[in-house]
Amino acid sequence: MPDRYPGYEVLQKRNSPSWNDKTRAVIDQRMAIDPNHHAFFTDAEWPTLRAICERIVPQPPDRAQPAPVAAMVDEKMHKNSGDGYRDARLPPMREAWRRALAALDAEATSRYGRRFHELGALLQDDLLKAIQNGGVAQKAWGDLPAKLFFEKRLLHDVVSSYYAHPAAWSEIGFGGPASPRGYVRMSFDRRDPWEAAEARPGSEAKARAENARVG
Repeated sequence: MPDRYPGYEVLQKRNSPSWNDKTRAVIDQRMAIDPNHHAFFTDAEWPTLRAICERIVPQPPDRAQPAPVAAMVDEKMHKNSGDGYRDARLPPMREAWRRALAALDAEATSRYGRRFHELGALLQDDLLKAIQNGGVAQKAWGDLPAKLFFEKRLLHDVVSSYYAHPAAWSEIGFGGPASPRGYVRMSFDRRDPWEAAEARPGSEAKARAENARVG
């Protein structure tokens, strides 16, 4: 996958006018999350959740500090930090996750004789696609609609956790919270000097040089 923002590292903004003390405190807290810690999910559920996160948002193997996605989802469940809404066809957030993880492992064991986290990447992907398409039949799902859980809960919690972490911001050219500096050049295809430069074909070196100065 090409690097769309070569040379850009959002953490370079830490001591710049782009971030204030509150922003720095929030970012530091996220950077300090232990990727191996879990307080809500059980020891049996934890490897299943981690395997799901690794397939939904696979990260570059050479990334120095990957986003601790599973730990962030666990933290959300532990704090019961809801979204302020939920689809009435699904049970409450924490119940939905517990039931779905048990059903996913039951599905994997029924099909392949192994738990989900013990499967290879291709079989994991096939099973996740089956859930996405509603093509599962294990009794463990009960009245929990697998397709709806995948769309409204699994994707939402996993992807939003990933893009709440600075490791993901650098790859999409996001500068973090716009506080206190904000943005000035709001017109189409214009950017402020403190925003990342996107590399277009033939302009990679220029973008890299500009991004080295972003702060």
